Amino acid sequence: MTDHRARPPVEIGLNAAVVAISGRSPCILAIGGHGGERDALPFGPFDPQLHRTFETSLRASVEAQTALKLGYIEQLYTFGDRGRQKLPDEAGTHMVSVGYLALTRTDTEANERLAQAGAAWRNWYTYLPWEDWRQGRPAVIDQLIIPALKRWVDDDMREERLNTTPMPLTRIRLAFGLDDFPWDEERVLERYELLYEAGLAEEAVTDGRTRPCTSSPGIAMRHDHRRIVATAMARLRGKLKYRPVIFELMAPEFTLTELQATVEAISGRHLHKQNFRRLVEGAELVEPTGGSTSATGGRPAALFRFRRRILEERPAPGLKVGTR
Repeated sequence: MTDHRARPPVEIGLNAAVVAISGRSPCILAIGGHGGERDALPFGPFDPQLHRTFETSLRASVEAQTALKLGYIEQLYTFGDRGRQKLPDEAGTHMVSVGYLALTRTDTEANERLAQAGAAWRNWYTYLPWEDWRQGRPAVIDQLIIPALKRWVDDDMREERLNTTPMPLTRIRLAFGLDDFPWDEERVLERYELLYEAGLAEEAVTDGRTRPCTSSPGIAMRHDHRRIVATAMARLRGKLKYRPVIFELMAPEFTLTELQATVEAISGRHLHKQNFRRLVEGAELVEPTGGSTSATGGRPAALFRFRRRILEERPAPGLKVGTR
């Protein structure tokens, strides 16, 4: 039987999680954030009359909104859940967004253009503060998140949730590294979605999914853009272990200290200096330039560059900085 009910039109949007390193902090390019408005990722509709591919359309939208020309880019995921744009009664055009991860470098001239365009770099840990373990286990996990998640398990809807798989307490232990479970830096999206489901993300309140909670960790973003950021973070953390994407964020020449700080910034992990240098040496990803720099104010530090021949030598060259 044919269903003749009118279906709402669907529009394809494109979102970019653009990542750069600024002052040894991992940053996401954000637009908006003025007058109480939440930050958003650069986005734009796909118009097949103007652009042949999603990628060319996204590049054009980002450049128009931020004056930034993208370098490395890859498709992340398609976000199409009903309610992601918070429209009354789910009426009107339904927006399906194709998310992208983009990597770039910052400089003073580019940052000035961004400011003029109303865009800015934001430390991505302001959105997901529980993900930054460089100084040890973040206090927000044990002081706010875990107690709130346990209260969520014990609330009036407990019986309904206990029928799901995996069990809520097991999900919490897996996600946040409790008891005998280790912290897995790649479970970024799982952690955010658990907080959303439990009402600890302000976006869940905005979406009408839950009642307001007393405290929500991290800064909320427009629509489901924080979920896209979590997806991008998880992808990048996983990918740096088997592809040399980290060098898309580095200057052409760098010190090993700068490389370590960048890997730590993305992975959210503190790395032992000597172990990291042995890892880099064993991976054969860099080669000395013969030059050095005294920019740190101490002894001159040797400069290195990415050894591009590794792409011809190994199928999965990366820095395996963590274990699962």
